[in-house]
Amino acid sequence: MAADSEILERVYSASTHEQLMQAYRAWAGAYDVDTVDGFGYVGHLVTARALADVVVDREARILDAGCGTGLVGQALRTLGFSRLEALDASPAMLAVARAKGVYHRLHQADLEAPLGLPEPLYDGVACAGTFTYGHVRPVALARLVSVTRPGGHICFTVHEGAYAEYGFGAHIQGLEERGCWTLVEDEDADYLLKEGVGCKRFTCRVEDPSAAA
Repeated sequence: MAADSEILERVYSASTHEQLMQAYRAWAGAYDVDTVDGFGYVGHLVTARALADVVVDREARILDAGCGTGLVGQALRTLGFSRLEALDASPAMLAVARAKGVYHRLHQADLEAPLGLPEPLYDGVACAGTFTYGHVRPVALARLVSVTRPGGHICFTVHEGAYAEYGFGAHIQGLEERGCWTLVEDEDADYLLKEGVGCKRFTCRVEDPSAAA
């Protein structure tokens, strides 16, 4: 790998929530440099641009789900969005995101558990770099639907390897069949440029948040 792979291996191989949180406590301070500069990570840019294509109102209420250190929030702010909220399970990563000053509200929550947010609340949801090895399983897609207003959009990436291994395709299709959302766009996109790793990128329009329960 172009950058030290030890910490990436720790987060990808985490088998428990606590192991993942420990890995991110150790990585939070160096995360941006290691991922963007070291691995050539561009998932945050891919996701932010996709959301900007479908959410025209730059004052729309947007949730950055699995925000990490706030890379997506920075990209969305650059694109003109002003009402940004962040959610992540890692206090260490949220602390870095908070320091960037792009979010007006931050939430600590696990995407695989009840989020404790009023539902539905957001006009758009971005989720980049979260659906990957050792992280959040596809069951969390329903959580994203449940907090998005009808007509709102969800843009998210899935690591190309995890997509097949964890059965994301079936979950995405299942949510459409249940009337939760409509798939607007999907593409193979860049992810870790310097590692030659890609992702699946999806844009979905929420139809009925209550159907995701």
